[in-house]
Amino acid sequence: MMLSKAERKQYNRHLILDKIGETGQQKLKAAKVLVIGAGGLGCPILQYLTAAGVGTIGIIDNDTVDQSNLQRQILYTYDDIGKSKAATAAERLGKLNPFVKFNVYKEYLSKDNSIALFKEYDIIVDGSDNFATRYLTNDTAVLTNKPLVYGAIFKFEGQVSVFNYKNSGTYRCLYPTAPKPDSSPNCSEIGVLGVLPGIIGSLQANETIKIICELGEVLANKLLIYDTLTMNQMVLKFDKSDASNIKKLEDDYEFFCGIEKVKHEINLEELHQHKEKYNLLDVREIVEREEFNIGGMHIPLKELPLKIKELPTDKPLIVYCKIGDRSKRAIKFLENNNFKSSLINLKGGCFSR
Repeated sequence: MMLSKAERKQYNRHLILDKIGETGQQKLKAAKVLVIGAGGLGCPILQYLTAAGVGTIGIIDNDTVDQSNLQRQILYTYDDIGKSKAATAAERLGKLNPFVKFNVYKEYLSKDNSIALFKEYDIIVDGSDNFATRYLTNDTAVLTNKPLVYGAIFKFEGQVSVFNYKNSGTYRCLYPTAPKPDSSPNCSEIGVLGVLPGIIGSLQANETIKIICELGEVLANKLLIYDTLTMNQMVLKFDKSDASNIKKLEDDYEFFCGIEKVKHEINLEELHQHKEKYNLLDVREIVEREEFNIGGMHIPLKELPLKIKELPTDKPLIVYCKIGDRSKRAIKFLENNNFKSSLINLKGGCFSR
């Protein structure tokens, strides 16, 4: 992994930096890192790992750029709306550093592809935004013996840790039991400070570089909590527990995380073909509704208990949200309250393609 003359110029500030130098930069060039998600956390992770000269970077994300992403996902521009995040990120990052190889996976991480995918990389960096993916990522990292750099954000607060590093604790040591689906809503429901994922993602990139170059103290068996409102930071220590003894992947990570299953689903294409046969209910927030909607009644999920009697029952009711999770919770609530009409979930939400 010798460095070319052009690479030496590109990485000059690393080469003259003690504790990195030529040896460290060669380690970065030889490294293979998989980044899960090219969203709020993924953008800064990818930018700094690319700039640092990590030789091979995998990007897995099946989502497309939405206008509401631009407040925090700074790899993208207005012109990128509707385009693949993973492909757009790779294209833009290639202009930042032509010496990095990018592998693009325009798909969701699943139990069917995670094992084979993780085996191709040295380090896994989790930029996902849901518990099902976090548990899947953790379990796969343990089974493939890969260090996992974790980050999470919530409104004004973020967390960073490193799991499964040199026999350290795992995500399940901190969270052995999955929280209830409605106990920690994502940013599309409650919002997030735009700079927060930039801070947390940068810290994740920092931990990744430390692992590759064998620098400093890695956040193994430690959880860093960062509060943007007070600028307070805490580092909590935790022990490895029996919860880290993963023998196989869960059969269904959404079920493990308590995500409701629904009896009937329809995709957006099928809905458009037979829209007159259904009533529609949008359970997103008002700002999401005003940005884009496909019609029907609008009752935010949190207001549904107070307005259930307003819903029409003359046709089957299709419930929709952005990606299909809140709509499942709405359907479960309506079923539990003996709603008189057939209930159908819009699979993948109103932005699905």
